[in-house]
Amino acid sequence: MGFWNKRKAPAAGSAVQIRSGQRHPFGLLDGYVPLKNGEIQLYRSIREAVPVVDAAIWKLIRLAGGVQVRCADGGGQKELDRFLRQVNTGRGQRGLQSFLDQYLDSMLTCGRGVGEIVLDWSKKEIAAVLCGNPADVEIKEGDSPLQFTLCTRQGAALKELPWQELLLFTPFQPEADNPYGVSLLRSMPFLTEILLKIYQAVGMNWERMGNVRFAVVYKPGGDELDGVWAQERSRQIAQEWSAAMQAGKDGSVRDFVAVGDVDIKVIGADNQVLDSQTPVRQILEQLVARTGIPPFLLGLSWSSTERMSAQQADMMTSEITAIRRGLTPVVERICELWLRLHGYSGQVEVEWEDMNLQDLVEEARAELYREQAKALRENNQKAGAE
Repeated sequence: MGFWNKRKAPAAGSAVQIRSGQRHPFGLLDGYVPLKNGEIQLYRSIREAVPVVDAAIWKLIRLAGGVQVRCADGGGQKELDRFLRQVNTGRGQRGLQSFLDQYLDSMLTCGRGVGEIVLDWSKKEIAAVLCGNPADVEIKEGDSPLQFTLCTRQGAALKELPWQELLLFTPFQPEADNPYGVSLLRSMPFLTEILLKIYQAVGMNWERMGNVRFAVVYKPGGDELDGVWAQERSRQIAQEWSAAMQAGKDGSVRDFVAVGDVDIKVIGADNQVLDSQTPVRQILEQLVARTGIPPFLLGLSWSSTERMSAQQADMMTSEITAIRRGLTPVVERICELWLRLHGYSGQVEVEWEDMNLQDLVEEARAELYREQAKALRENNQKAGAE
């Protein structure tokens, strides 16, 4: 008799994960701790994640380009120029400028540039000038800062690289206790992590609210019959609603008819999406300021009257000049070795091309004013002679 009076055991509740576990694809930016070579992958992730940072570095590289070398021995100048244009730099590239672009890219991103001068089998000609991966090279310091050796790590031991005199190493903005140099992106991981979280949240909100989802709620009445058939009616409502939505995807219109107290709402319609313009701009201002490039050169129109002023042009010129000072010793070492291998004097002078900034416009305008003043003086002299 107790069998019919036995109550059904209540269904066990299941945990519901209402928040998606998705994260932005650059998880290395979370929990960053600098460990010498470990941060190189982090800096490359920053460039890949934030296009503005990547564009700024490429603009610095392009603005710093354009080098010419003059040797003291006039007889070797023509051959030296040919070498600078045709030297093999690997991966199908030729010319010293392509090597300097890769080298400077490594300096700005990783904090140091590593290269190698490759001689041919006769040891009388430079066959190639190649860039290396800074993560594969470590420094073994000697008794003084003037003594250091480039090494590679094999397990727990350091192995000195052969032909140290043919290796190139340049730290970018080195500190007293850091012989490896400092990356241009060193101060960006924290802000970049926040920026990516904002973009990730914006994308998820648009996915939720752009692709509209509906909540169909059926409320049974007080009648006992409604309570008995509540599950069956809910199943029929869900089936008809799904058919109506599928018909809309196919381009046809289908009405949805339900009996009873049915409430249909758009999920998320009552929520307000946070304005991301202000925090994103504040973060981008910090990132762009680190590169030293005016924002409008990167496509950021934060002011309708923005233009390159004389002060900004001077600051950009000083930034590029400082970068070129780091590359000049590398160019000198390569050219001096080439000259000595060919029997010429090893003295060279590195000349960089003028930067194509507003200073060229100002020089042209000054030249126009001088010509106009000269024409006025000539007219005044003619008028006085008459």
